[in-house]
Amino acid sequence: MDDTAALKKTPLHALHLSLGARMVPFAGYDMPVQYPAGVMKEHLQTRQAAGVFDVSHMGQVIVKAKTGKYEDAALALESLVPVDILGLAEGRQRYGFFTDDNGGILDDLMITHLDDHLFVVVNAACKDEDVAHMRKHIGDICDITVLDRALVALQGPRAVDVLAELWADVAAMKFMDVRHCRLHDVSCLVSRSGYSGEDGFEISIPADKAEDVTKRLLEHPDVEAIGLGARDSLRLEAGLCLYGNDIDTTTTPVEAALEWGMQKARKTGGARAGGFPGATRILSELDNGATRRRVGLKPEGKAPVRGHAKLYADAEGKTEIGEVTSGGFGPSVEGPVAMGYVPISHAAAGTEIYAEVRGKYLPITVSAVPFITPTYKR
Repeated sequence: MDDTAALKKTPLHALHLSLGARMVPFAGYDMPVQYPAGVMKEHLQTRQAAGVFDVSHMGQVIVKAKTGKYEDAALALESLVPVDILGLAEGRQRYGFFTDDNGGILDDLMITHLDDHLFVVVNAACKDEDVAHMRKHIGDICDITVLDRALVALQGPRAVDVLAELWADVAAMKFMDVRHCRLHDVSCLVSRSGYSGEDGFEISIPADKAEDVTKRLLEHPDVEAIGLGARDSLRLEAGLCLYGNDIDTTTTPVEAALEWGMQKARKTGGARAGGFPGATRILSELDNGATRRRVGLKPEGKAPVRGHAKLYADAEGKTEIGEVTSGGFGPSVEGPVAMGYVPISHAAAGTEIYAEVRGKYLPITVSAVPFITPTYKR
């Protein structure tokens, strides 16, 4: 039996095959992990010029209050996330996360205020659960509508010039701005955001027009198609979490160093403090600190330290203190980079700890993240 037959396909599947992509199963989809150029060249292409990624496997959802009022939709979603959505300006996007009753992270997501409703993008592996979660808890207040659209990311220092050839107004957008526009005479929704640490855009496109728009982007001499392999190394260098690796229901937002994703209004003393699942634990950790922390890790030498490698306080491997959650080679950093969780006592930048790799204990230095300087358009 062909195992790929059960996998879902994005609207760009045929285009990937025509470009010579190596396809792999990912989150229930047949997705391109790399193209003939290879992961290293694709990574550097994105850092130096621009790359196009197919992220159509992500879930795109409209959350609209049955009253038709934005405020009602915002307050409903606030009951599920520790994020200020009521104060989100129209045409602006904000990072957030669904939490559970223990303060763990069910998923991370992007939330946009569009006119009288919210546009929410969730992770592919969690999207069915996320939609069910919203329908269960706020479905009596809001209509939850899953969109059948493609999503492509155009990332890199040349991204704005490339997209401006199709829509000149894009140059005026700031990081996390979201606008409706027409690209190649197709109605699209563009956000100035991404998952690479570079300036760039995510473009929501009607499924039947996705290949036309993507081909138009790829016609530009500064743009190449980029697969999941480079997407992972880019986001790792940028210190960005991957759900299921660096964050999950066993990690709280404070442990995960995501306090910046929670605004004053939802914290202790704020106008709408608490009121989200796990608030007691999360607010306590915000006020008093957590016992462990997600940190950057810089292994010595050239050998990557992969996810699930155990971390130790000593070179003999006697005192286990944590685990690597993501790790690999950083092409832009020209060396291995990783992230993981360690006790607060070992979380300061510059602390030396050890990772177990094939029975040996390799020195690693705790590092601030990101490992590269982001180029977001502020």
